Amino acid sequence: MNTAVKTLKLIFLLLPTAWLVLWSCSAPKEGSSYGTVTITSDESLQPMVKQLTEAFEGIYPNAHFNVLYRPEQQAVSLMIRDSARLVFTTRLFTAQEEQFFKQEGIRYNPQPIATDGLALVIHPQNKDSLTTMSELSRLFKGQIKDWSQLKGSNRSGKITLVFDNANSSNLNFMMRTFGLTDVKNLNIFSAGSNQKVIEHIRNNPNALGFIGVNWISDGDLAQTAQLSKGVRIMGVSAKENPTSIADYFQPFQRDLGLKNYPLHRKIYVISREMTGGLGSGLINYIVRDVGSLVIEKCGLWPEKPFNREVYLQKGN
Repeated sequence: MNTAVKTLKLIFLLLPTAWLVLWSCSAPKEGSSYGTVTITSDESLQPMVKQLTEAFEGIYPNAHFNVLYRPEQQAVSLMIRDSARLVFTTRLFTAQEEQFFKQEGIRYNPQPIATDGLALVIHPQNKDSLTTMSELSRLFKGQIKDWSQLKGSNRSGKITLVFDNANSSNLNFMMRTFGLTDVKNLNIFSAGSNQKVIEHIRNNPNALGFIGVNWISDGDLAQTAQLSKGVRIMGVSAKENPTSIADYFQPFQRDLGLKNYPLHRKIYVISREMTGGLGSGLINYIVRDVGSLVIEKCGLWPEKPFNREVYLQKGN
């Protein structure tokens, strides 16, 4: 066999191997149901985000999310700096943040996914578990500083407002609600996380804590039962002068969905993904698939409830 023939045979033998090497080099490393991406979330939303990403990974075992839980402002900054593909947040972008994306020519897509609530937690010794938006407004404006100033209170002593972090969505939400630009004159304690807020309340009867309700609203989680021990959840009324207990609401799922609970808020997922990657796959799972059932399980109200079709068959 001459050299030319041998060379041709070798080429034909190596062609499949070469094609496989070229294909593996050019094959996409990420798609809507596989790959690895970094995403970020406000820490107050951690229980919900954790369940959503774990449920998605359970369906698609080749998908992996590296989730960074941070105070809301830090989480948004990570996404803006392209250190995270998408962010779970309780607010839309500010005008300054929007301008950055416009200047960079980056499209971003804010998608509302659920209605959440800010729960007010108190020590069990505090028998008065009702308050109004009017009282909260005066509290955050420094006009109320002592428990004895609250209508129906059985306590006296300086009120300590306990939040997870100075840059968290919880504090930012209360500031936006009552039109505040700073809280430097208020008696505020930063516990470090929503879980630590609860721990602080258990040990301080004069403290008033603010947490994302999804930390204590999933009745199926052992963690929820454990965190709920040793604290009480306050009822809040939008009326300045409530006349009955029916005027007060707690952050239960139904009252979040009907907007009865005054301290309700939207949860958004904002993506900077320009193509149909894993981030887009997660968003589609949440808003168009059974992800809304996970949100319901967390005790929140999904933006687009899962469509359940029930067929009734008439018996004989």
